[in-house]
Amino acid sequence: MNTAEAKLILETALLCAPEPLSLNDLKALFAEEASDVDGVIGTPAIREALEALRIDWTDRGIELVELSSGWRFQSKPSMKKYLDRLNPERPPRYSRATLEILAIIAYHQPVTRGDIEEIRGVTVNSQTIRMLEERGWVATVGHKNAPGRPALLATTKQFLNDLGLASLQQLPPLMQTDGDELGDGAPIDIRFLASGLQPDPNQTAIVFTDAEGARPDESC
Repeated sequence: MNTAEAKLILETALLCAPEPLSLNDLKALFAEEASDVDGVIGTPAIREALEALRIDWTDRGIELVELSSGWRFQSKPSMKKYLDRLNPERPPRYSRATLEILAIIAYHQPVTRGDIEEIRGVTVNSQTIRMLEERGWVATVGHKNAPGRPALLATTKQFLNDLGLASLQQLPPLMQTDGDELGDGAPIDIRFLASGLQPDPNQTAIVFTDAEGARPDESC
């Protein structure tokens, strides 16, 4: 199979897929084809075709990106203002407290609820943690070896996907934001989360609000 044919197959699969496709998913497309490794088009050949495909789409409004859970086509940030005109509904709203908690988990994971409370200096609302779990952005990854064995919280692949990132290493350096600092001197960076997180690739970005204690469907 030549590169052009492989690119066509990959392009079609990625454009039709409702969610990112992993390399294993993409390798399955060529399971019965002539191969370079054990009867399957190998990972190096697929990556080479993906890179060629990414370059092909460079000058278009859609780009091919690698995320935490795989590859997908998505609209470029410069197209957002136009796409928003097709979906004028009010975007999800999250409170400063929610974004602070999410930022602490993202930059300090894994952390317990007690760790978050120590950093923020206030009690964490259980409903906020539950909402982040229901969104698929936060999950329990273990339990701390301490009295009560508190749950250890960390972000998920969905969290990275919604930020358009492939790994936590791509999170921007922590920045000073309105004088708020995390406990050990690392400044909190919540505006990045507010501007970047999208519960669904077709939704507009989350709106930042200073409101506290509002309903989960408006400003958690």
